[in-house]
Amino acid sequence: MTASAEKFTAQTLLDVQPLTPSLFSLRTTRDAGFRFRAGQFARLGVTRADGSTVWRAYSMVSSPFDEFLEFFSIVVPRGEFTSELSRLQAGDTLLVERQAFGYLTLDRFVDGRDLWLLSTGTGVAPFLSILQDFEVWERFERIILVYSVREARELAYQSLIAGLAQRDYLAEHAHKLQFIPTVTREHFPGALHGRITSLIESGELERVAGVELTAEHSRVMLCGNPQMIDDTRALLKQRHMNLSLTRRPGQVAVENYW
Repeated sequence: MTASAEKFTAQTLLDVQPLTPSLFSLRTTRDAGFRFRAGQFARLGVTRADGSTVWRAYSMVSSPFDEFLEFFSIVVPRGEFTSELSRLQAGDTLLVERQAFGYLTLDRFVDGRDLWLLSTGTGVAPFLSILQDFEVWERFERIILVYSVREARELAYQSLIAGLAQRDYLAEHAHKLQFIPTVTREHFPGALHGRITSLIESGELERVAGVELTAEHSRVMLCGNPQMIDDTRALLKQRHMNLSLTRRPGQVAVENYW
């Protein structure tokens, strides 16, 4: 894609943190006029050596109230964008489009008691933003964050997730959150083993959460691998849980992460 200078701002990278050989986070300055709802994404641009710019969409990890922007990325082998992004260092420039996009936001739901956040890989990013926004803690009685990765070392942002309970503005609500990590390619203490879809089909996910997935009480957000999203939507549809649309409120909201 292309973008005119009026559509983006140039931001400075404040920090780049490698998390595994293929995962990293990056934090940038934030333009004073940039606004977004927790769960939305921004289009980022990196200028290559030949002067051309490549663009990709990334969900914000940071909250709408942070003074910085944070993103979570995987290095795609020979990927046009991530190979450029991963070489950047603190002090380098990253382009950020002025407008945020996306519908993986709490206003997709008009009601609900339990909020399920089902993610794979870097798809956890928008849920981290949502969990740092006070709105979700006020609206729901229970919040179940399910984070699925292939190997345990890919379970990023553990300190952020664990630290939510220590934040003053969340202290009285922290008991609402249940974090369920799941690892698909190895057994790991404290984590479930298997894909999200398999854990739903077997009933294991609900058993561990102590909460049933029902159309009446559950609202579900999905972000990550497109196959997981398609397969999970099919399972939820069997339970009469449908995509939430503006003209027809439902129980499911989706973001395809690539």
